Amino acid sequence: MLTQEKPLTKQELLEKAKRPAQDAMRLHPFYRGKIETALKCRVRDFNDFAIWYTPGVAEPCKAIVKDPELVYQYTNKWNTVAVVSDGTRVLGLGDIGPKAGLPVMEGKALLYKYLGAVDALPIMIDSKDPDVIIQTVKLLQPAWGGVNLEDLSQPKCFRILDTLRAECEIPIWHDDQQGTAMVTLAGLLNALRLTGRKIQEARITFIGSGASNVACSRLIFASGANPALCRMVDSKGILHKGRLDLQMRKTEFVDKWKLCQTTNEEQRVGGIEEALREADVCIALSTPGPDVIHKEWLQGMARDAIVFACANPIPEIWPWDAKEAGAAVVATGRSDFPNQVNNSLGFPGIFRGTLDVQARTITDEMCIAAAHALADMAAKKGLTPDYILPNMDEWEVFPREAAAVAMKAQEQGVARTNKSYEQEFEHASAMIKRARDLTHVMMEEGFIAAAD
Repeated sequence: MLTQEKPLTKQELLEKAKRPAQDAMRLHPFYRGKIETALKCRVRDFNDFAIWYTPGVAEPCKAIVKDPELVYQYTNKWNTVAVVSDGTRVLGLGDIGPKAGLPVMEGKALLYKYLGAVDALPIMIDSKDPDVIIQTVKLLQPAWGGVNLEDLSQPKCFRILDTLRAECEIPIWHDDQQGTAMVTLAGLLNALRLTGRKIQEARITFIGSGASNVACSRLIFASGANPALCRMVDSKGILHKGRLDLQMRKTEFVDKWKLCQTTNEEQRVGGIEEALREADVCIALSTPGPDVIHKEWLQGMARDAIVFACANPIPEIWPWDAKEAGAAVVATGRSDFPNQVNNSLGFPGIFRGTLDVQARTITDEMCIAAAHALADMAAKKGLTPDYILPNMDEWEVFPREAAAVAMKAQEQGVARTNKSYEQEFEHASAMIKRARDLTHVMMEEGFIAAAD
């Protein structure tokens, strides 16, 4: 007879939450980095160097001179992403600089490879000047298939992304905006299904008005939510038409000022507590907690409320406290709690599909297609309050996202090559399986050392 596991106490849950940080401090110095380069071609003997380097390499070089598009066939450009950051807005840690931000970007590259079979490398820029960052990325284009902008402070992150998307020939992606928004939308779609709500009627309160939540609101509104029923809160309170601080800087905070005009039809004022009152959904991407959001504030929300507390590394409210306050569905950005709403469920699959059809950009519609692929996979498996999204170990979600993104890119005319859904799904599945299997073989053979 099976015995049911005893639920963890609050103290045990807190200790569990601290463990990843403790392990990180032990394992980072052990491995001295998380990624390295490896060969993908055979070296049978030293004579092969004449093929891969001089003199043989001159022939593909001359072919690319005649037809620059051949660079996608003769080099690894087709499968590469530069993870570009200045370290000014890292993981809830704020402006810690490019050196301190490097472990995060290495981690990003690890996830790209293991989950999406994409070869990614961190590019840390020692400048906070948006024009320098823009120019650097434009100069890097020849060697990369795409660029992942990461952990850039606002409002400059909006201008950097918009400028590069308009002027670059390769896809430019800001994961803090587009990635967070895509996965949040997917989780919201399923949470609404579980609680019997329609997105058109949902009263959503967005806690935090930075790059992530601005992008979340954009995708959610594009998917049917009514901005007039929704409220957004920044560090100074609820956004509304009377926010003179934003009106005076509306050329700098373009998106925020626009949201002042389109959201909060009743022109409610106040802070987080007032913004949450009677709301169906709370989407928090703000200051790391706990206790940024209080239990009694959630008790003022609608019955069977949905709470996404996604600040990293500590959510705005612990999930067990949110449930005690009456929330029916609770999600965080952490992998050690149920319902992880995390970019890692999005960018590996999205870029896999983008690179495979050599898309010139990543549109909002491509992100929405990926969100539906992500949500639908969980829905088919069976939704529960603790399962609204697949977890990262359900790796088949990534080729599904890749195929959905590739189809939408072709439909919108931004793809350089064409594939059927089945072709892309099979190709992406094979590549991702290979990346995972390679890692496991290296662990089994001792090429990746065990730390214990």
